[in-house]
Amino acid sequence: MKIALVSPYDFGNPGGVVSHISCLEQQFTRLGHEVKIIAPASRASSSIGDRFIRIGTPRPIPVSGSMARITVSIRLEGQIKEVFEREKFDICHLHEPLMPTLCTTILRLKKSPMVGTFHASGGKPWYTMFSPLAKWYLNRWFRKLDARIAVSQVALNYVNKYFPDHYEIIPNGVDTQHFHDRVTPIDIFEDGKTNILFVGRLEKRKGFEYLLEAYKLIKPEVPNCRLIQVGPGVRLRNKYQKRIRRYGLSDVNLTGYAPYSDLPKYYKTADIACFPATGRESQGIVLLEAMAVGKPVVATNIDGYASVLTDGVEGIAVPPKNPEKLAEAILQLIRNKQQRQQMGEQGIVKAKQYDWSIIASKVLDVYKKTLKNINESLSKPK
Repeated sequence: MKIALVSPYDFGNPGGVVSHISCLEQQFTRLGHEVKIIAPASRASSSIGDRFIRIGTPRPIPVSGSMARITVSIRLEGQIKEVFEREKFDICHLHEPLMPTLCTTILRLKKSPMVGTFHASGGKPWYTMFSPLAKWYLNRWFRKLDARIAVSQVALNYVNKYFPDHYEIIPNGVDTQHFHDRVTPIDIFEDGKTNILFVGRLEKRKGFEYLLEAYKLIKPEVPNCRLIQVGPGVRLRNKYQKRIRRYGLSDVNLTGYAPYSDLPKYYKTADIACFPATGRESQGIVLLEAMAVGKPVVATNIDGYASVLTDGVEGIAVPPKNPEKLAEAILQLIRNKQQRQQMGEQGIVKAKQYDWSIIASKVLDVYKKTLKNINESLSKPK
């Protein structure tokens, strides 16, 4: 099968949708399918060579409390037509298909059967900021999708409110060949201190400020501990650094961006992985990554995280925006090594259920079903 995987987001910048598409491409290619990724890019995606087709230049645009790097050019039509006429895809899989302008232009032109995956949840969609006419156009393009996927029940509820239809739920996966408990930790953090790890962008909804407040409570109780932050973000970094100095906190490491290849090592270095997001998470990919490496998780009990974390089994769920409860849960695990080990073992079992080989197989089933339905419809007598 010849498959196009389309991302509206900058493929040269890390993110959940970009990672999702990369993992699908790897699985489909291993299975013998011919796959092309189509996306805007701020830098070359040399790791996949000619399997990547760059269309558009990304620009940072604020969307639902985050910064999306998308192309907003309206001059994509000619290039899109040329690519689809040359490649002759059997199916095109759009991720966030209503995100302008790459995905919406491909939908409008519709040169092959179309499947759309909806990832987002929470906040106000970008299209609610515009006129009813814009919503009318989007609805027309939405109807051009031949099949629809949501990554969780939370994501389904979110999109179904604006565009009601039938959706398959197929979650994000985790690469258990990449994230596993046999990796080596990072040497500089292997000094006997208890490591608390946060992986995520430094933006408000990821909740790092609440973890910092919790750490202020934890440090006097357990002086021999460390907080490690991994993930991109510049705007809030200075604010957090000032707060760390004001609190007089030691052993806080703001690592910043780390390449995907290094993430398993950071998880392996951790004794506890902590994810204090305040909401608008459709699914806990980072939770699954930590689980796959065998680490206990402390996370907020928001809907997206609850879809993968069972409180008391793979970790502990706490209320969002509550540093005291967050500190209490982390202290409980710091003081109970056996509980950490048991939760880590349960996490490995849970993560295997989300292995990308299983997820990719479910997505391929949607492709096959979609093509079968289209062929049957075409073969029916008029």
